[in-house]
Amino acid sequence: MRKVRVLMAEKGLAYNHDQVNPFKPPPDFETISPLKRIPVLRDEGDGANVTIPDSSVICAYLERKHPTPSLYPSAPVDYARALWLEEYASSDFARVGAVTVFQPVVLKRIMRQESDFAAAKEGWEQKVPPFFDYFERELGDRTHFVGDKLSIADIAIASPFVNLAHAGFVPDSGRHPHLSRFVKAMHARPSFAACIEEECKGLSRLGLKYAS
Repeated sequence: MRKVRVLMAEKGLAYNHDQVNPFKPPPDFETISPLKRIPVLRDEGDGANVTIPDSSVICAYLERKHPTPSLYPSAPVDYARALWLEEYASSDFARVGAVTVFQPVVLKRIMRQESDFAAAKEGWEQKVPPFFDYFERELGDRTHFVGDKLSIADIAIASPFVNLAHAGFVPDSGRHPHLSRFVKAMHARPSFAACIEEECKGLSRLGLKYAS
């Protein structure tokens, strides 16, 4: 969801955000999202029944429909690299971070249970570092992962780090200096900052503090 909202903000697109609980979706939700996942885009500009599931598909659709500013590289090699980094970040990295770090702390608190910081710390130390090591190598001392301007790769990679920060964890600037710099810069962008502020308002009522 956050990846799509950031992309739309970067493109200056207005939208209505309807909250859907993925654990208790509406009865007909499976008809528009067969995998029962969020987000789903409903674009009434292309017809009342146009619904598009999956964040990566939604972002690609919005890029084609609203190509300016472009968030997908034009050169074939760079385009492929951006798609790969988006897939890597939005699937494996996001899943591992959510299951091992976010859920033990944040989801448990949302469900009115005690956070399991020990489990989150174990996941942070044992499951997450390989992803960080890869991102650190791929980024190097550049500002962006692909080319010299913002792309879907940057948005996709930076997005799961918000969940980790909600759980109280941020990259170590000593071990991963380039990645740490990148995450801070991305989360400071207005597109990310607005989402983070909105999310923090709700989570702060549960006693959770965003790490930065």
